[in-house]
Amino acid sequence: MDAMTTVPSYTPSLWVRLCHALPRLDLTMEMKDNVFVPDSWEYQQTLLVLSSLSAIALVISVLVVLSFLIHYCCCHRGDRSEGSEEEEEDEDASTGHGYSGKKGRGICCVTWVAVASVTLCCVAIGIGFYGNSEANDGMYQLTSSLLTANYTLASIDLLISDTVSGLQLSVSGPLTSMEELFTGSKPFLASTRNCRRLSENVINLLSSISMARSSVDAGLGNDSVNGASIIPLTPVPPSVAPTVVPAGGLMPSPFSPGWAANTLMVNEDYRWLSYMLLLLLDLIVCLFILLGLAKQARWLLILMTVLAWLALFLSWGSLGLETATVVALSDFCSDTNAFVVNSTHFNTGTSSDVLDYYLTCSRRMNSPFQQLLTQSQRALSNIHTHLSSLDRNALTQFPKAEKSLREVQQILNSTEGNFHQLVALLNCRGLNKDYIDSLKGLCYDGMEGLLYLSLYSFLSALAFTAILCSLPGAWRSFPSDTEEYEDSDSESEDPFTSHQARRQTASGSQRGAMAPFYNYPGAGWTPPFSSAPPLPTPNVSSNGNPGYESLPLTDRQSPPPSYSPSMLTGYGGGQSHPNPAHSRNLYSR
Repeated sequence: MDAMTTVPSYTPSLWVRLCHALPRLDLTMEMKDNVFVPDSWEYQQTLLVLSSLSAIALVISVLVVLSFLIHYCCCHRGDRSEGSEEEEEDEDASTGHGYSGKKGRGICCVTWVAVASVTLCCVAIGIGFYGNSEANDGMYQLTSSLLTANYTLASIDLLISDTVSGLQLSVSGPLTSMEELFTGSKPFLASTRNCRRLSENVINLLSSISMARSSVDAGLGNDSVNGASIIPLTPVPPSVAPTVVPAGGLMPSPFSPGWAANTLMVNEDYRWLSYMLLLLLDLIVCLFILLGLAKQARWLLILMTVLAWLALFLSWGSLGLETATVVALSDFCSDTNAFVVNSTHFNTGTSSDVLDYYLTCSRRMNSPFQQLLTQSQRALSNIHTHLSSLDRNALTQFPKAEKSLREVQQILNSTEGNFHQLVALLNCRGLNKDYIDSLKGLCYDGMEGLLYLSLYSFLSALAFTAILCSLPGAWRSFPSDTEEYEDSDSESEDPFTSHQARRQTASGSQRGAMAPFYNYPGAGWTPPFSSAPPLPTPNVSSNGNPGYESLPLTDRQSPPPSYSPSMLTGYGGGQSHPNPAHSRNLYSR
């Protein structure tokens, strides 16, 4: 009894208590109890109401995204003319970078909002991977405990069947032969018949252990046990349950922990794979959105926008399923014993005292099989006493009975070994440990994993909402192909030169065309580059737009530079002694 105090126990976690305390409303908005009754339509209504909150959030997200799309499509259409007038001023102020000025600051803000949303989505994906792993670990612990309990129950059934079959074999074989041999000796015949009667009594006692009724209701002397089909005990683990899964029906009756473990493993594999695909989809969308923003690829952002819409719907939908599952699991984990005892699936043909004994495993409770095991132990001891008496007294008078007596003793020894193993397996500590481990895996790790997955779904839904709101403003700032081509015609005759390269070339040519500050007079010396001012005639490009890159500063409404008299004298002297040959050599390199 002292070892019973070391049996592990289960207490609901804080998350289970918080989720269990949530108010429950049905479709008529009336308060309902939070008792876990999955077959009740009223309880299912409360879960539907909680799941509908994510549907409402989805509608709000869609409306927010549509409002931003209408804002970008309609409201900014009238601002294109004003933006074209201010474009040159923004470009001049940006010095080729395009991120200063009013328009540049707006583009930068929108882009950074998109990047921050993608970063939030990546954080949510990391949380989702962790939650999926935790939920998988919890389900693995649950199924492992169920399989261990199922193995224990199968061992109990196997020991009972082996013991019963061995005793039946001894009754029909060696004991019958001994009765025929001891016909002339009444004391030996009475001992043999007592062994036969006690063996039949043990058969009935052990058969009643696997009957679908308690030891109180089971008839200890029922002669119809051998002819009737024996129905195993069926409490949820730990208990005595069948190991064969029925061919028809979704749930076997009575309940089998092996069937439950196999079903949960299959469903968990599909759930884990579904979440992995969803997480990979979100990760791919986020990475390609960053790539599209970096490369300024409109077609890539349009494709990712479509996938972002799909991810948004999947995120809110998964959040609804996770909310209902978390609440239902918290209701189950808050009082698991009451559900198992009161449920018709687990309580079919099983007494409540058997369920209480294995679910609670309290030291104040006696085993419901204690009376059966005690009577069986006494019967086996009496059989052993009678066989020892026959071995001492009958073999000297009836040597032909030695073979049958040895066979009965061998069967009795194997029966006693199986009986001791059966007593150990029927103790509540082993099966209750499997039950507690299954609850810890489901209600601790499984609950924590579902909460992390709910957080992932919520954050990813918010991130995709922000992404869908910011992407139109981001790709609106990208230069179109026609604008780039017009810029190339107006600023350079080479349309394949980039805008930034043209600005660098123009600024470099202007720096090279500046007049020197010092003049070194010498015979025949000519500066390597001509410092004459450019012609005031503007170049006309192919599309008819004048290019003002080569105009002097006076024609570009800019203040003229100031020249000192020495600079003007040097400028005139440099022009009065040209060296055409030297210039040709310089330009021919």
